[in-house]
Amino acid sequence: MKNRLSAMQSKQSGKGGGEKKSIFWKPSVGKQVIRVVPSKYNKTIPFTEMYFHYGIGKNTMVSPINWGEKDPIVEFSKQLRTTSDKENWRLAKKLDPKMRIFAPVIVRGEETEGIKLWQFGKELYMDFLNLADNEDVGDFTDVMIGRDITLTTVGPEVTGTSYNKTTIMPKVKETPLAGDKTTIESLLENQPNPMDVFKKYSYDEMKLALQEWLTPEDEYEEGAIIDDEKEEKAPLISPEKAYSIKTPSAVKVSKADKFDSLFEEESDDLPF
Repeated sequence: MKNRLSAMQSKQSGKGGGEKKSIFWKPSVGKQVIRVVPSKYNKTIPFTEMYFHYGIGKNTMVSPINWGEKDPIVEFSKQLRTTSDKENWRLAKKLDPKMRIFAPVIVRGEETEGIKLWQFGKELYMDFLNLADNEDVGDFTDVMIGRDITLTTVGPEVTGTSYNKTTIMPKVKETPLAGDKTTIESLLENQPNPMDVFKKYSYDEMKLALQEWLTPEDEYEEGAIIDDEKEEKAPLISPEKAYSIKTPSAVKVSKADKFDSLFEEESDDLPF
């Protein structure tokens, strides 16, 4: 009973993303100083590239290609690109997983919080890669002679978008990651793994989410009460227009059957 009580209390404290908020960090508007820490899980580079599907289903889904596995949404996108239809190509682009980058960082002034995961996009990632390529800067992640990074973040009133924008600038002075060897070793060892943080959806779960996203009208079962004053959602794409399904003309094939037939011959090719 004590174990069950502890588990229930953990669930309560994790409501509203509380648990993940303690793992993740993002810069606020203004200036902050961080240190990018060498990754425990990849000795060659501190940055972890991960691919996500946004807006398909109720939750953001991590693509199975991150683990070298088949992704039904990626496979469907490939199918769309085998046609010459422009609408299919536009939809395929929407279905492509988006890359996010995760870096283990220490926030200066908040060292007692330990390692945080900072996630950002391709533009900032390129800035970090260019910084790493700068011989005058050197290895800014080196635990003894690396460099802290000053972040300057501006808000929507400056960017003209609904998002903040962050720029990076390495400190001139080289400094150690921490003041003593024990602390440095602890920081290197106690890091969250981005690959373990997010829920891993099964192939069938992702396939179902895609099917529901493509044909939202299927959400209404026969006999369900629908508000006639609201505009009924139209399918995002017509299966009859998008796919060439080889079936006898005398046999009537449902949308679900046509959708399922796309996955009968699964390719081993992954978009890396």
